[in-house]
Amino acid sequence: MVPSEKQQPFNEPYESHEPLSWLILHNDDVNTFDHVIESLCEVVRHDEIQAEQCAMITHYKGKCDIKKGTHDALAPLRDQLLQRYLSVTIDT
Repeated sequence: MVPSEKQQPFNEPYESHEPLSWLILHNDDVNTFDHVIESLCEVVRHDEIQAEQCAMITHYKGKCDIKKGTHDALAPLRDQLLQRYLSVTIDT
């Protein structure tokens, strides 16, 4: 069966027309590397290597983009990270 022009093929992702934003982690002098890495793994679902790399980039560059998505999708992650006392923002 060939899909009609109006149907999207099954394997193509749905494209949202919402603008995409970035969840940004900012450096601070309060949190330990271990806390930041653990938080990124648990909240943002990074693997340990990705979380370590983001923590290092944040430490040396001052900030790091840690997740891309719609504002609505990123807001709950931002809130959870703020509850863990990390400094995060959503930028477009």
